[in-house]
Amino acid sequence: MTIVPASEPLDLNRRERRKLELRERVCEVAAELFRENGFAATRVSDICERADIAQKTFFNHFPSKHDVLREVAQAGLEALRLDLESVRKAALSTRERLRVFFEHVSDGIEASGPANRELVTELVHVLNAGEDRSIQATMLLDSFGAIVESGLEAGDVTRRHSPETLTEMILGAYYVLMFNYANLEGFPVAEHAEASARFLADALAPHPSELQEN
Repeated sequence: MTIVPASEPLDLNRRERRKLELRERVCEVAAELFRENGFAATRVSDICERADIAQKTFFNHFPSKHDVLREVAQAGLEALRLDLESVRKAALSTRERLRVFFEHVSDGIEASGPANRELVTELVHVLNAGEDRSIQATMLLDSFGAIVESGLEAGDVTRRHSPETLTEMILGAYYVLMFNYANLEGFPVAEHAEASARFLADALAPHPSELQEN
């Protein structure tokens, strides 16, 4: 009978942690290079050089550059979810929450540089073409829907339309902003982000008759 050393589970855990840490480092480096140079111009060798790993190590973790991009997209989606949750929890009106969220989106885009346009195009494609696209869409709907629900509880969001319709309006405005940024050269992101937030705030505001009822 083979006796397994008591330390082996700890070794396995340590190996798993190192594996995860390496994957995270590769994704962080890849995201930096994608933003700096564009997705197409970034080579696997560039990622390996900056991450200080061998190409063999890279391919042990990722079958291709697109697989790294998929993980970068997932991380971006999670960051978006956390930003929405942070905005929702802030002691703000729904109008201010929308303004702050779209301002964050605009600031993030403008800080990323011109090559980020190509990256956004690739990320949108990955998120909408992957096997988990329905899960991803549900996550975004839930995150935007939470802002609507908080506004309904506070009484500063209209009840003339269903929460689902209001949520889809916000998500649609976000998608249009990202699509236009990725596809239209010189698209004024900040101006349109501000206009989107203002339009949504006006559209979601309660009708005067609703306020009188309260």
